[in-house]
Amino acid sequence: MRALIQRVLSASVSVDGEIISEISKGALIFLGVKVGDKKEDLDYLVKKISGLRIFDDENSVMNLSILDLDLEILVVSQFTLYADTRKGNRPSYVRSEKRENAYNTYMEFIKRLRDLGIKVSEGSFGADMKVSLVNDGPVTIIIDSEKIY
Repeated sequence: MRALIQRVLSASVSVDGEIISEISKGALIFLGVKVGDKKEDLDYLVKKISGLRIFDDENSVMNLSILDLDLEILVVSQFTLYADTRKGNRPSYVRSEKRENAYNTYMEFIKRLRDLGIKVSEGSFGADMKVSLVNDGPVTIIIDSEKIY
C-alpha cells in the first residue's frame, strides 16, 4: 500500500464541477492499493500517518502530528501510484488492486483514521475527480508499506 501525503492549507475534490469534499489545514492523502496488500499494510499506514510529525511546533520545527493539532485529512483513491513505466510510454497498472478490493481497503483506511478521532473527508472512489490544494511548505511525503531493503 502506498500513500502520497501533502501538508496543505486547504484541499478540495470536485466531481462534475461540484465540490464534494473539502478541508482546511491538514493533510491530503492519495492512497494506492496494490495486489496482495494485507491487513498489516493497512495497520502500518494508519499508524504511521496518524503519528507523522510534519506540522510545525512553536519553534517552526516539524514536530507535531495530525492528532497533536486536531487537523483534518482528505483521502483520495489513486490507483496510478502503482504505475509501472519501465517499458514503453504507456504506464501499466497490473500491480494496482482490482476495484472491489481496492474500494474495501480504501474505506477501511478511512474508517480506521476516523476511529482515532481524526476528521476525515473523502474523494469519490473511481470517479473522474478534480483535486485542488494549497500545499503548505511544500511538504510532500511518500510512505510505502512494502519493506524495501
